[in-house]
Amino acid sequence: MCKIVFLELESLGPLVDVSGFEKLGDVRFYKSSTEEEAKERIKDADIVIANKIKFNEDTLKDNSCVKLICLTATGTDNLDKNYLEKRGIIWHNAAGYSTVTVAQHTFALYFYLSEKIRTFDDFVKSGRYCDYPGFTWYGRIMDELYGKTWGIIGLGQIGKRVAQIAEAFGAKVIYYSTSGKNISGDHKRVGFDQILKESDVISVHAPLNDNTRGMMNADAFSKMKKSAYFINVARGGIVNDKDLYEALMNGELKGAALDVLSREPMEKTNPLLQIKDSEKLVITPHIGWASAEARDRLIKITYGQVEEFVRMMQGK
Repeated sequence: MCKIVFLELESLGPLVDVSGFEKLGDVRFYKSSTEEEAKERIKDADIVIANKIKFNEDTLKDNSCVKLICLTATGTDNLDKNYLEKRGIIWHNAAGYSTVTVAQHTFALYFYLSEKIRTFDDFVKSGRYCDYPGFTWYGRIMDELYGKTWGIIGLGQIGKRVAQIAEAFGAKVIYYSTSGKNISGDHKRVGFDQILKESDVISVHAPLNDNTRGMMNADAFSKMKKSAYFINVARGGIVNDKDLYEALMNGELKGAALDVLSREPMEKTNPLLQIKDSEKLVITPHIGWASAEARDRLIKITYGQVEEFVRMMQGK
């Protein structure tokens, strides 16, 4: 019987049913694990299911049992793929499970910023609207997406979904491929400088790797329109938080929205924490992927990967 270890069950959130995995082998569940704890907990495991734990030579050098690693995530920057290949360890991520949800959250963040939702809601709930002489308060003016240019950095599954939605609102879509491999006949591909200069909105949907780490820095922000919005729902390490803070405070951008940060949970020393104006900056706590439906899909995908591997091991 295969031995299966869940290292970070808590990362899947509440109300997720993983009891079905017990049909596939001898399963041990851990709410969370440090990397040091993981080394011990996977010593006799055939299959490891994790999220953020790094799997590299340091994690696996004393382990001879692991044959499959499944990530309950899309990103794979925590895997040393060269080392895993050398060891003959198979790995899977859960690509596609959160595409719809992350795209939805991208637009929730954009409209929260551009339509000044927090400010209007505060105006009404403070009671000021009750004493206002008119039926429309013009304290802030909303922006219309129609006719604007939406720039997408990383045209994978999520980027393509965002492109479709942006076009449904009447925006023009352009994109920059961080790998240089993604080619779409439906949208205009441009260089990095061009997407920065032409876009009214830029949303990031790229993986974190050597090509993208820190790419959104002071130089990049300085090339964007002062009227532009910046959205990152990909990986926090793509953005230099200090440079974004300075760009927002210096008026180089109209606003920014983030669902990811360079360090998570957010560090108290992160300068972005100083910005309290939600018209300038909105931050959500890496929740854009985590709808109930997306988490259900995630479990089903991971279950299918483990089930297929177990059958292969049993020669069925």
